[in-house]
Amino acid sequence: MKKIIVAPLNWGLGHASRCVPIIRSLIENGYTPVISTDGAALLFLQKEFPALETIQLPAYHISYAKNIKRHLLFQTPKILRTIVAERRVIEKFVSNNDDVIGVISDNRFGVRSTKVPSVYMTHQINVLSGWMTFLTSYVHRRIIRNFDECWIPDEEGSSLSGQLSRSKRNLHQKYIGPLSRFSKEQQQLEYDLAIVLSGPEPHRGQLEKKIRTILELYKGNIVLVRGVIEPEQKKSCIENITIYNYVLSKELQEILNTSEVVVSRSGYSSVMDYVATEKKAVLIPTRGQTEQEYLGEYLAEKGNVISVNENEFSIQHIEKAKDLKGLRKKERLFNSKLFGLFERK
Repeated sequence: MKKIIVAPLNWGLGHASRCVPIIRSLIENGYTPVISTDGAALLFLQKEFPALETIQLPAYHISYAKNIKRHLLFQTPKILRTIVAERRVIEKFVSNNDDVIGVISDNRFGVRSTKVPSVYMTHQINVLSGWMTFLTSYVHRRIIRNFDECWIPDEEGSSLSGQLSRSKRNLHQKYIGPLSRFSKEQQQLEYDLAIVLSGPEPHRGQLEKKIRTILELYKGNIVLVRGVIEPEQKKSCIENITIYNYVLSKELQEILNTSEVVVSRSGYSSVMDYVATEKKAVLIPTRGQTEQEYLGEYLAEKGNVISVNENEFSIQHIEKAKDLKGLRKKERLFNSKLFGLFERK
């Protein structure tokens, strides 16, 4: 048995969801993934892959305020302690399991090992943070250099992530193409609008409340995926709105393929999902998350999406999105030859 640890950051569900195609590919190629994360990300992946072994990592317990960047800065000591703690957990697991041959970390700084090849996956080599961008990007690149390879889920030229993933520095980076658990299927439209929410609280809940208020007068069929991972899935219908607390991959793929327009945050994992399903999208960046603000603006300037501040979002933006061509992708499967790195143990 050849085990490979797959460890996504627990920040919304984006990092966990984009690890799904990697986990599937590992299984298809004869490897045994070991899921390693915490919180909602762990619960989500346990529901997706109930037969796989898991490792509970220490949680960052990051809290949020209006000024996200400043608030995160104040929490740096706590974050550093968690990074050290998760490193200990991984090193102990690798030492106690001789069949572990590699580690894939999705933005978890401490998830690496000195004993086996370790990969760091990110679309954000450059961490945009206003006047602190130079410092935050420098620190992030220093962290990346601790790993054997850096996998970037985008095409050469960074067509989706723009300046976030562009760097002339040698970080042993490989562009592995966009990652999504979904594919486009020709199905009859069932919903005029899909609202797919995720991300940290209280921002997720605030946006849900605002959108539901705005759409009270919307006449089309709506499906709302709240992005709240709970022990049991719940479904309810209120007039023209079908509401799920969460859905797993198969159901969400069907929802996207049967919806004309999708509204969500502009997280990069969501963008990759809309590329895979060729969706017309209205993106609402999380206030204070510079990465999401940049992605929304970057893709809107290319004419691929509608990007709007949550205070300005209206039904008119949904109508404008119907005239878009939608996001498009190049046909490309995840290259399983990348796993060859782990055979060099």
